[in-house]
Amino acid sequence: MTSVVELLKAKNQTVATAESLTAGLLCATIVDTPGASAVVRGGLIVYATELKHELAGVDQRLLDEHGAVHPDVAIQLAEGAKKRCKSDWGIGLTGVAGPDPQDGVAPGTVHIGLSGPGVSTVRTITVSGDRRAVRSAAVEKALVLLSDYLLVTDAGNK
Repeated sequence: MTSVVELLKAKNQTVATAESLTAGLLCATIVDTPGASAVVRGGLIVYATELKHELAGVDQRLLDEHGAVHPDVAIQLAEGAKKRCKSDWGIGLTGVAGPDPQDGVAPGTVHIGLSGPGVSTVRTITVSGDRRAVRSAAVEKALVLLSDYLLVTDAGNK
C-alpha cells in the first residue's frame, strides 16, 4: 500500500491532526515515514475536553450538549487542525479507549473526522480490546480513511 506521505507528496498537499484518545500517536505514526516533513504541518493534542474548544475551535455548545465523544466533535477537530495548522487536510480523532465509559459512551467507540479539499466526513468504528488495541485501530483506520480519499481524488483526475 502506498503511504499517506507518498500520496500527499504526489499531490503537493499537507496534513495536520487534532487528537484526543490517540494523544499524538497518529501524527507520530505518519512522521515515522521518511520524507514526512514535506507533508506534515503539525498536530494538536487535545486530550482534555476544554482544549478541544480552546485549541481546536470545537463549538463549546456541542461539547456541553453531547460531550467530547461525538461524531460532530471529530469533524470539528479535523477542521480545527486544518485551519490552525494551515494544512490541506485535517484529521480529528475522539473516542473512548477504556477501560471505563466516558459521557455514557462505551469503550472502543471511536469517531474519525476528515476535512480536506471538497471533503468533510466522519467515520465511526467500534473496536474491541484494551486501550492499546483501540488506539492502534483508531490510527490505522484514520490513515486508511485519508488514503482512500487521496486515491479516489487521483482516480478522478485520470
